[in-house]
Amino acid sequence: STMGKRKTTDSLHSSTDLSEGKEKLKLKQEVGLISGVSLIAGTMIGSGIFMSPEWVLHHMGSPASSLIIWAACGLLALFGALSYAELGTIFKESGGEYIYILRIFGSFPAFLFAYTSVILVRPAGLAAVCLSFAEYAVAPFYPGCSSPQVVVKCTAAACILLLTIINCLNVRLATSVMNIFTAAKLLALLVIVVGGLVLLAKGQTQSFQNAFQNTTAGIGAVGVAFYQGLWSYDGWNNLNYVTEELRKPEVTLPRAVMIAIPLVTCLYLLVNVSYLAAMMPSELLSSGAVAVTWGDKVLGSWAWLISLSVALSTFGSSNGTFFSGGRVCYIAAREGHMPDILSMAHVRRLTPSPALLFTSAMSLIMIISGSFTTIVNFFSFIAWLFYGMTISGLLYLKIKKPELPRSYKVPIIIPIIVLMAAVYLVLAPIIDQPQIEILFIVLFIFSGVILYFPLIHFKCHPRFLQRVTLHLQLFLEVAPTTRDAD
Repeated sequence: STMGKRKTTDSLHSSTDLSEGKEKLKLKQEVGLISGVSLIAGTMIGSGIFMSPEWVLHHMGSPASSLIIWAACGLLALFGALSYAELGTIFKESGGEYIYILRIFGSFPAFLFAYTSVILVRPAGLAAVCLSFAEYAVAPFYPGCSSPQVVVKCTAAACILLLTIINCLNVRLATSVMNIFTAAKLLALLVIVVGGLVLLAKGQTQSFQNAFQNTTAGIGAVGVAFYQGLWSYDGWNNLNYVTEELRKPEVTLPRAVMIAIPLVTCLYLLVNVSYLAAMMPSELLSSGAVAVTWGDKVLGSWAWLISLSVALSTFGSSNGTFFSGGRVCYIAAREGHMPDILSMAHVRRLTPSPALLFTSAMSLIMIISGSFTTIVNFFSFIAWLFYGMTISGLLYLKIKKPELPRSYKVPIIIPIIVLMAAVYLVLAPIIDQPQIEILFIVLFIFSGVILYFPLIHFKCHPRFLQRVTLHLQLFLEVAPTTRDAD
């Protein structure tokens, strides 16, 4: 897998197959319980908790109902991750939803998922995180007013280009960046939590009086509030992308999920309480960058520390998103669902530079054309469409194929709840507030049909594509990696 190739210097070993005269790259099972927990928590804690609280409050209308949404999002992420843990013990392959959809439903839906994920979902996620990084990075230069959109978008684009260079050049540099920034984000959240507890002890509880006043009850508004909240929990399924690298996946996968997600949920609830202790709901709603406003009110002259910590946190999260982003791309190319060039690695640096460059280019297009909230809503719509499909696959296996060997079984009620939530999250915003953009997304997903039948089903590959691949190989200095027979 891509992430595997990127970690070649420390998590892969090569063995030479003399009969074929080829060098094989075989994944080592090096991710243990602690690494698994930090992979889930480190990816989940990104930009969302610093950007989404005002939007959840905006759609829900009251502090208490917004806190309920945050708790419900954490529970839903936990249920989803436990359902995925069972899938991970049935199919011990990396690739997450793509590999599950491929093995349960077959080639066509798996291609639609890979096509949508590689061109739309992954780049959209990266664009949203980089936009929030930019919002915080430029906020100190525009005190007392909102930052110009041009400056924010240019900073976000510079962030993507810097990440592309780091990840294409050196694997160790990319992993070091991730570790340093994970520490920074935990420190920033702990400062906010402690500050909030101090304010509550001093009696600043105005926001929690009549806390349910002005609550919105519309199904569409609740669905969109869930989108914004769930964005902060995105990454709950990340361990399923590295199943091949887990030590004892049947034990490590469920345990890591049960530790990491409740931990993040508690942290998020405490941070939201802290925001509400420092600000009245009206102040929170008018803040462009919630954590910066919190810093101005609570830390005074030290407020710049929050801006810096949040910028570091979101940069680290975007690096993590970028780091694992090529995995579906690589595995889809390995299964013949994507151009061969996307499954190749740099011959000396052993980084999947074609997949990274492609993701980078698509993310830049997203940044130019969209804003943080629109990108998050569309990202969530597509993500939950495919999460629902994957969970329905698990229910099919539980009912029709109970004899399949699985070392971990989730109670059937849990995937049923997740499936009902996924159906609600996909349909509620369409029914309540239909938007033309949702239609464009659905049309985009089904435009994959035009490509699937000639290129994948009938394998009609124009000659010029082979020539283009060859020239790109020479230009980018990349070569194919052999698939391990195991």
